Amino acid sequence: MATDVVMPQMGESIFEGTITKWLKKPGDKVQRDEPLFEISTDKVDAEIPAPASGVLQEIKVPEGNTVQVNTVVGVIGDGNSASASAPAKAAAPAPTTTPASAKKEAPAPPPAVTAPQNEDEEDSDVRSSPLVRKLAREHNVDLAKISGTGTGSRVTKQDVLDFIEHRDAAPTAAPVTAPPPRQAAAPTTAAISGELVPMSQMRKIIAQRMIESRRTSAHVHCMFEVDMTRIVNLRNKLKNGFEQRHGARLTFMPFFVRAAIIALQQYPIVNCSLEGDSIRYHKHVNAGIAVALDWGLIVPVLKNADELNFLGLQRGITDLGERARSKKLMPADVEGATFTITNPGQFGAVFGLPIINQPNVAIMGVGGITKQPLVITDKDGADSIAIRSVVHLTLGYDHRIVDGALADQFMVVVKKALENWSEEIG
Repeated sequence: MATDVVMPQMGESIFEGTITKWLKKPGDKVQRDEPLFEISTDKVDAEIPAPASGVLQEIKVPEGNTVQVNTVVGVIGDGNSASASAPAKAAAPAPTTTPASAKKEAPAPPPAVTAPQNEDEEDSDVRSSPLVRKLAREHNVDLAKISGTGTGSRVTKQDVLDFIEHRDAAPTAAPVTAPPPRQAAAPTTAAISGELVPMSQMRKIIAQRMIESRRTSAHVHCMFEVDMTRIVNLRNKLKNGFEQRHGARLTFMPFFVRAAIIALQQYPIVNCSLEGDSIRYHKHVNAGIAVALDWGLIVPVLKNADELNFLGLQRGITDLGERARSKKLMPADVEGATFTITNPGQFGAVFGLPIINQPNVAIMGVGGITKQPLVITDKDGADSIAIRSVVHLTLGYDHRIVDGALADQFMVVVKKALENWSEEIG
């Protein structure tokens, strides 16, 4: 018996997908629900599981090709056939192919599906995504030595980065596995200097939406300096106990989300969208949380965030981030945002001037938290200089809807909520 592997429909409005990577090669054994290949659509990048157990008998659609949903892209056999077929040399996968993009994954000659499998066999007992395994190989990390913090003890990218950080704190003689320039190369492609490489499907979509947003909204930005000392001290005090009780790491993002929700409830115009000549006021706050991926940027949405307590916010943010990095998001997970938060500060930026995520009318950028000298005024009016933990927050807003004075008033509420934090965090 043979089972067809088809391009799935990832949402009602999605009619095609691009195969970005095969995780198995012809002749490999596969288990039902095991990740088989990766796709990119105009909504999400996702890992697609095998529909049956057996042997991957044939790959009908090579990497880099775009096909309509329900197109047969491969065949899984029972393993009793005489031999497994090699990837189709010139298989016309379906009506909407884009062969030019087939070269985007790697400079190795096609078929690219034959390379990665042996490298992953040593980590086959560890739950992780292909990107995590690739990161581990590049840094000579044994995934079996890492305790995964993801769902079902899945090893996440952050787990590997934390392991590398602690390991590299001491001198190491581990051989370099790749030249430094490749480490710094753009994550969307393994390009060689001077090579012309087509953009990935996700990169094309990001480019299109950023240009559309700039053309649509009248972008204006304001910036506020916020004293985060109270929250930094609170997090340092409670983070270990929080993780032990709830199984989730305590991060700064739920503090910013909660402060934004408080401000959005006072200024609902910032939580609206423009529909023709009318303004749509949204009943709930659906918080878009921008997640930087190795291959691009995505904004999963925490639905009805205004109804969640602090623990619910942290768990929701963690879940969305992990599923974004492991390509487990569904189209519904990236739709319906009413307000967006992005965090360039995690990479060291003092602040950013983000582009609005349409159809939102505002986006808040979170800079890095750093220690700085600040003038502190006590209740008697006496000034002193103290070392404080400071963050710079920016609000990008659509001046067609939001006036400058209102944007500043909104950010004052955010600032006060953070500097005078008094809510329970669980």
